[in-house]
Amino acid sequence: MMKKDNINRLFDHLHGEFDIESPQLGHQQRFLAKLNEGNNTYKNLSFNRLWNWKPVLAVAATIVLCFSLLTIMIQEPTYKDLASVSPELSKTQDFFTTTLNQELAALVKERTPETEVLITDALKQLQTLESDYEKLKIDLTESGDDKRVIYAMISNFQNRIEILQTVLKNIEDIKQIKANQNENTITI
Repeated sequence: MMKKDNINRLFDHLHGEFDIESPQLGHQQRFLAKLNEGNNTYKNLSFNRLWNWKPVLAVAATIVLCFSLLTIMIQEPTYKDLASVSPELSKTQDFFTTTLNQELAALVKERTPETEVLITDALKQLQTLESDYEKLKIDLTESGDDKRVIYAMISNFQNRIEILQTVLKNIEDIKQIKANQNENTITI
């Protein structure tokens, strides 16, 4: 009911502003003739535009295809790791990776000005071992799952974990020494 009132009010307000004159005789035929003429022109224009763009689109498609093929061919080769050798070694790699991440997180939490040198040195050693591991992955791929390479990869993981555990132990020793010095200072 309210909408009907609003519409009635709108038409009452616009009364006298509508164009109510009748078109001249033959208006419909002239309109249809212009409409048909415009359609033919539009069809011709759109056909010409598409035809002119076909060579450009063909060249663009060729460039995209060549770029895609080149990208696929240039991609770095994928190297095997422990997980790709067997399910057991996949579990072993997961274990070592998880342990390394936990030890690294613990190491980062212990970063203080006193431990900065130890942590920086440990991270450099880890980076060296990670670089060695990448070389071992290449060796594993090329050797066809040579057991010596697999043992070297496992040893690499163990060395990284050992470095982290040693640094964490040294940090604990530093904390203990510092705590003992503070107790001695307080009791004197």
